[in-house]
Amino acid sequence: MKSNVKSLYIHIPFCNKICSYCDFCKLLYNDKFIDKYLIALEKEIVNNYKGEVIETIYIGGGTPSCLSYKQLKRLFEIISIIKKAPNLEFTIEGNFDSTTFEKINLYKEYGVNRLSFGIETTDSNLLKFLNRELDKKEAIDIINYSNNIGINNINVDLMYALPEEDLAILEKDLEFICSLNIKHISTYSLIIEKNTVLSINGCKNIDEDLDLKMYNYIRKFLKDKGFIQYEISNFSKEGYESKHNLVYWKNQEYYGFGIGSSSYIGNKRSNNTRSINKYFVGDTVSNFDILSSKEQKEYEIMLGLRTIYGINKEKFTKLYGKDIEKCYNYSSLINDGFILEDLDHIWINPDHWYISNEIIVKFLEGEIDG
Repeated sequence: MKSNVKSLYIHIPFCNKICSYCDFCKLLYNDKFIDKYLIALEKEIVNNYKGEVIETIYIGGGTPSCLSYKQLKRLFEIISIIKKAPNLEFTIEGNFDSTTFEKINLYKEYGVNRLSFGIETTDSNLLKFLNRELDKKEAIDIINYSNNIGINNINVDLMYALPEEDLAILEKDLEFICSLNIKHISTYSLIIEKNTVLSINGCKNIDEDLDLKMYNYIRKFLKDKGFIQYEISNFSKEGYESKHNLVYWKNQEYYGFGIGSSSYIGNKRSNNTRSINKYFVGDTVSNFDILSSKEQKEYEIMLGLRTIYGINKEKFTKLYGKDIEKCYNYSSLINDGFILEDLDHIWINPDHWYISNEIIVKFLEGEIDG
């Protein structure tokens, strides 16, 4: 069976400090651990990569930019075995305080053409609450330098719905972010995850009405600034949508390498161990699921309905052998205005994106034939 894998994710779990809200697989920076980690990562890639031509590479974390110049160079040398498409989108995440002009030059040398930076907020009190730092001048300088050397596809992350945040603070965050020369913005409403510092400290989410008000404020603000909302939480200038993330939302196959990463190949979804000691000795995969036809269809629905492109009816029929209308009864969602459709696609009415999870659950409950 020919592989359709065209995307690859690499997880770098190391950080200089741990954010209070983070439940990703992460570790504090440790020189010896990083060197061992890169050896284990190379083994995993060599043992599992099958030689496909890859169209998107995403190095996430953690904070990949916290690696030293030498460690980053070693990482890129490991990745050099990957066959890359001419139109490759190659992203690396980072924080401004651990990104240098020298590192950006290295990124450019190895073909990185998209950067993603965490800003989250510009408010000093909220930054302390998140255990983050932000030097605005540093951010401006890094972004300007990246654009000047030709890496002009840049994302920044914005977090909202933080305790004690109001619309005035949110507006200041948006004003600053939109003053930067960037093409993409990812937004995240704060979620209090188990075993994070915020959860341990008993932090509670803000009122849902205020959360919704902030979400709608962001949507209007960014639309007025020329950003297109192409997914529930993501906005871009035209032509600068994240190709890598669209692979996930289109339910396409991808490799995941590194601790805590996930892969989707054929009808198998797998998760890597979150234990660095297991990873060091090659005990890489912690669990995997062989998906039934019913489960594959559910993923197609859950992921596809997150974007303005929705679910392609023809693709659905080709993949699963039945028209989507014969698999799910969603007429009530159409009648109530929650779901829109034309001859080719089905998508959630963007006016109701805030309750997309409830709409998707309702859609799946209308299953006729699994």
